[in-house]
Amino acid sequence: MRNYYQQQQQHHRAIPLLSSSSSSSSSSSSFTSRLLLLLTLLPLSLALLAFVLQWKGDNGLTDPTSAVSSASRWAPHGSRLQNHEVFPGMELSSSTLSPKPHSSSSSDCLSLVRTATPSFPYYRDWKFDFEPSLKPKICITTSTSASLDQILPWMFYHKVIGVTTFFLFVEGKAASPEVSKVLESIPGVKVIYRTKELEEQQAKSRIWNETWLSSFFYKPCNYELFVKQSLNMEMAIVMARDEGMDWILHLDTDELIHPAGGREYSLRQLLLDVPGNVDMVIFPNYESSIERDDIKDPFSEVSMFKKNYDHLPKDTYFGMYKESTRGNPNYFLTYGNGKSAARIHDHLRPNGAHRWHNYMKTP
Repeated sequence: MRNYYQQQQQHHRAIPLLSSSSSSSSSSSSFTSRLLLLLTLLPLSLALLAFVLQWKGDNGLTDPTSAVSSASRWAPHGSRLQNHEVFPGMELSSSTLSPKPHSSSSSDCLSLVRTATPSFPYYRDWKFDFEPSLKPKICITTSTSASLDQILPWMFYHKVIGVTTFFLFVEGKAASPEVSKVLESIPGVKVIYRTKELEEQQAKSRIWNETWLSSFFYKPCNYELFVKQSLNMEMAIVMARDEGMDWILHLDTDELIHPAGGREYSLRQLLLDVPGNVDMVIFPNYESSIERDDIKDPFSEVSMFKKNYDHLPKDTYFGMYKESTRGNPNYFLTYGNGKSAARIHDHLRPNGAHRWHNYMKTP
């Protein structure tokens, strides 16, 4: 009997021990399950938060460099376009859309342009310093028929490196109401349309009657473009002088100035360091080498360039000439003499689309 009671007591003592072990195991299993649940929910929550933030960001900030098929995305307030979207950061008044009053300038060029109030509309709330104390003041003149998808990134890039003023001689798409309203809304941009009035005024200009330009008259394609660009450059010189500019460049809207020789990535700093007795700075051009046939945005997608022969050792240039031209008679498909920036002096004149000259001296 004693044996039996001892066994019963041992049995009863063992029961709590078994319950305690089972409870501990259950608690451990529950903790593991919660931990796994937490580890599963945490990344999902972070992913959801990132999506919400990105979604809000996309609604609050529009990126003009993304591919857009229609100019309606950049339509200013008051546009007849269907969605009536306002270009980011742009506030238009009625004065912005009307021609500038007649200027008292002797050139009479500024009466042909339209200008805007000072707020830069590429990104919302981005500001550029337009203080008159900034030196040197640089302007770019161009003749273009491009769309906003090409003009806006081109213009934004050059504003970043120090260009303050643009003289845009527009035709085609660039002169359409949807595009031109946006261009007119950007401070520092002067839009000049190829009207009958403009052509009559240019027909009275000095270079119209000079033999070096008249030899290109009444010829097609690039000859006609060359004449237009030269006449526009002559007019831009007068407008730049009236605006108090120090330097002028002529660039196409598929070209970017690369201020590689400066202490910082700034065209303003590069030209500020140019000695005062230098009238013209020549930028040898590098030509893009297209690696694919589906390029949509050349400014951001093209990364390989053929160097200008001025920047190549002669033995390399002549040694690799046949391989680089691949049967084309020209080293570059377009041109190889670069573009230039001219210091604005009296008697300055264009010397074709790539150079400047002066009636009174050799630059």
